Amino acid sequence: MGKVIINSDDFGYSRGVNYGILDAYRLGILTSTTVMANMPGFDHAVSLKNDYPNLGVGVHLTLTCGEPLLSNVATLTEGRRFRPLKDYQEGCDIDYDELYQEWNAQIQRVYRAGIVPTHLDSHHHTHTFGKNQEVVVALAQKYDLPVRGNFSLATSVRHTTYFEALFDEVGVDNQADSLLDVDLAVYLEELIRTLQTRESTEIMCHAAYLDQLLYRQSSFLYPRINQVEFLIHSDFAKKVMKDSQIELITYSEL
Repeated sequence: MGKVIINSDDFGYSRGVNYGILDAYRLGILTSTTVMANMPGFDHAVSLKNDYPNLGVGVHLTLTCGEPLLSNVATLTEGRRFRPLKDYQEGCDIDYDELYQEWNAQIQRVYRAGIVPTHLDSHHHTHTFGKNQEVVVALAQKYDLPVRGNFSLATSVRHTTYFEALFDEVGVDNQADSLLDVDLAVYLEELIRTLQTRESTEIMCHAAYLDQLLYRQSSFLYPRINQVEFLIHSDFAKKVMKDSQIELITYSEL
């Protein structure tokens, strides 16, 4: 039997994102999410989590969106906001002690809110960049937490045996624009077989409802709305729910 975690990133981004994630959990097959401790919807996300204690909530370590929690992290910011993703893609230099302290502060804020995190991952996969990997490993070992395993140092920490990164494509309106190299129906059939046979799998997704904050700040919009519907109403969701070879879990059960 394959153990399967279906995790939506960006909990705490905004109220619309939070409600989309919650509906995908309450009504669909979502089991887990990761919260952004520095974003405007954080307190709202915490209040929702309090009503649904079985929703797995990890920390979505943030380096490229919004403002840092700490004020003394100058190498991570432009003005008060985090540096944009393109800076890291182009090879900018940062102080890794500042990164450790900021990410530690984000984890600590989640604990102080009364949430015991199930795991760590990161916004825009920044924990997979260069020496950032060493920082996330140090924090995972400090707090004894698993980490999304899509980086080269994953063997240093607990992680699932398989990570599915392309599930966002189920929300693309025009499949001609999809990153999939096969038809969507073929992809989903193959994914079911993977979930049945792999020891443990994390499926990454981005469920959300669209609100003004998300609309103004993110370039990834309508596929999120479609993912909520897919996780609740699709034939794939129904198959996963009924399949005796698939066990839906959170990272706390890994």
